[in-house]
Amino acid sequence: MRDWALTSGDPLHLTLAADSRLCKPDYANDQVWEVGLDAGDPAAISLQTTFGLRARSMRIFLRFSEGDKTLADPSAFVSPPSVRRFHPNFLTLQLVPFENLAVSVDFWIPESHAIAGRVTLTNKTNATRQLKLEVCAQLSPLDGQSLIPTQQQLVNILAGQTSGLAPVIFMTGGPAHGPGPYPSLLVDLELGPGSTRTIAFAEAALDTIPEAFELARKTAARGWEAELTRIEMLEASEELEIHTGDADWDAALAFSQKAAHALFFSGNEHLPNPSFVHARQMDNGFSHKGDGSDYPPSWNGQSLIETYYLSSILHGAPHIAKNLLLNFLATQNEDGEIDGKPGLAAQRGKLLAAPLLASLAWKYAQAAQDDDFLAEALPKLIKFFWSWFSAAHDRNRDGIPEWDHLLQTGFDDNPLFDVWHPWSQGLDISLVHSPALEALLYREAQALVKISRKLEKPEDETGLIQAQAEKLRASIEASWNPNQSFYSYRDRETGLVSTGKVIAQRKGAGGLRPKFLSETPIRLLIEVQTQSPAAKRPEVEISEYFTKSKGAVEIIPGHQFQWRAGGLVATSQSVYTRIGRITVSGLEEKDKIIIRSVDTTGEDLTLALPVWAQIPDRQKVHALIGRNLLAADRFDRPFGMPSLPASPDPEAESVSMSVHFPWNQLIGEGLLAHGFRAEATRLTVHMLNAVIQNLKQSHAFYQRYHAESGAGIGERNALQGFAPVGLFMQTLGVTILSPTRVKLEGKNHYPWPVTIKYKGLTIVRGAEQTTVTFINGESALVKDEAPCIVGL
Repeated sequence: MRDWALTSGDPLHLTLAADSRLCKPDYANDQVWEVGLDAGDPAAISLQTTFGLRARSMRIFLRFSEGDKTLADPSAFVSPPSVRRFHPNFLTLQLVPFENLAVSVDFWIPESHAIAGRVTLTNKTNATRQLKLEVCAQLSPLDGQSLIPTQQQLVNILAGQTSGLAPVIFMTGGPAHGPGPYPSLLVDLELGPGSTRTIAFAEAALDTIPEAFELARKTAARGWEAELTRIEMLEASEELEIHTGDADWDAALAFSQKAAHALFFSGNEHLPNPSFVHARQMDNGFSHKGDGSDYPPSWNGQSLIETYYLSSILHGAPHIAKNLLLNFLATQNEDGEIDGKPGLAAQRGKLLAAPLLASLAWKYAQAAQDDDFLAEALPKLIKFFWSWFSAAHDRNRDGIPEWDHLLQTGFDDNPLFDVWHPWSQGLDISLVHSPALEALLYREAQALVKISRKLEKPEDETGLIQAQAEKLRASIEASWNPNQSFYSYRDRETGLVSTGKVIAQRKGAGGLRPKFLSETPIRLLIEVQTQSPAAKRPEVEISEYFTKSKGAVEIIPGHQFQWRAGGLVATSQSVYTRIGRITVSGLEEKDKIIIRSVDTTGEDLTLALPVWAQIPDRQKVHALIGRNLLAADRFDRPFGMPSLPASPDPEAESVSMSVHFPWNQLIGEGLLAHGFRAEATRLTVHMLNAVIQNLKQSHAFYQRYHAESGAGIGERNALQGFAPVGLFMQTLGVTILSPTRVKLEGKNHYPWPVTIKYKGLTIVRGAEQTTVTFINGESALVKDEAPCIVGL
């Protein structure tokens, strides 16, 4: 087990939560804590939570006294605290508050309603010392009562009330109530020469003080060493120990694996296997309804693009990918459709899952050699694949489906389709052909063919899938823009790319006579600008000719309009080469309506996904990568590839320059598939630099990162911003198939040798050679860059 020595200036992620591998966390009442090394008022080594926003703040901190000197602020210590070990639910600090007094502090969350601390003090002198250890606490309740010194069963404790919750702090060693300015429990200690003393404390928060007291007392009395051994054995079996030439990298990769494991909750009657939340921090974890059905999006289900990314981070625990896949498959209906975001409280996203299941299943099975799973899953995966081609998703029955909703894409802020920002267009995503969706489906088809061949299924069983894949390939190739060497969105009906142009506008209800003619059919975007929050949805009638008796007429009813920033927006279902009359009803005099042609020229990173699906030929791949992915004025930025190559508006920078790691992961895999290993390595470096910067400055991951500055954007400690452990391993050219089998390919482009340890296996990957040492002491030396499998 690695012995760390991380201080407040190093990359840190100090969130602690109950580990679903060791207990059954309470999904509806989960109490998450954060450790502070020198934060808060007063500055101290501390634990902090809000009990899922049931308190403004709950803080526990330590004070040490000797003689007339009392210290809490680590800046006054002889040696400030350093993190020596960390796990999802356990953390060890070492510090020296006074000369020759070594102190070790352990924090541990054994279950969702309690946290424990253990302080071990060692006298390094030849004299007997009189010391005081104080556990102080501050509770700022939303309602109820701050912590007060009290007793329970003749034992001194601290207790309070907030939002129906009763936090209680218990301490071993027969504590007194402290005399200081903060509620505290204090123990007098006499330490002889070279002697050691350990004091434990625990906080529990349940409905009543007696219940919380019993839980706190039992928690403090648990067998710490046995529990720690269980935790360390679990880590050794499921996490990669990675040693690079950079300690910051090592910490970021380790904290990401730890944080990823901490996202899980146990399976239940709604999902058969453990599932994850997207961010687990102290403001999360409390359900007012008591079952989790009222949770926000980050806690209401497992989404597929994030599942793919999470399984890549947890490279050392491939069974997690299998369990998550089984959760998705458990939601399949008789039509083959699989829900895109199933949750532990029976939540359902009610949108078809993004087509990534077969790709993930094949990736898992290659690493785990689990043919039994493939045999079980294949019929369901095939049925799911074909569900995308039903009339509900392929609306014009051309064999090329469309997205149903922006939420399916994993890029919710895409300005082409988003309605929440004033600079977004608000186009109905179901009316365009998306190269990203088509690339995902093409990759699914290829994965299904590979799985079928692996299982030795007859070739005729995959013939229709391969034929469908060729239709998808043809549609994607039709989206190629040779001028930009990039792919484009195209209209669903016309198959064309269109630019936005205002056709007509007016204020209030009434008629318009645009006399519009076009050589190619265009689709219309109808935008209503209003300052009234109670504005009515209008009805718009569009006619090809001025007179009603001639040509086609489309009526856009009020329910087709979506609310958007500053008004409403709708997209016409028909396309037009001429428009003679537009009639608007239901608008106020000050409301403005603008009719324009739809603009599908917007570009974003998802349009590069055909590279991941291995669709373009060599010439196009080189052009796309060289002119776009590796171009500094497009997607090649210091902290990863941004969502957009250019911002549609100065206020859109936080969206356009945001780096989405799950999409960067896919693009990185695409670079590797086409032999751009050095470039994929460079992308990984950029992504890790963003992570490290924020772990150092804020001690947190972020949902996204700014491509130019690296600044964190969005939710703290979100899965989408964890370090790309999987992409690091892929660029390194190492795939661990088991403790006795390793796949190697390519060469190490990182500036230092990398050592990977896993279940007794040790891999040392240098620039020119790789040494693989197995648990029995046997080793192999590999110098060839060609793909190979090394095993016992």
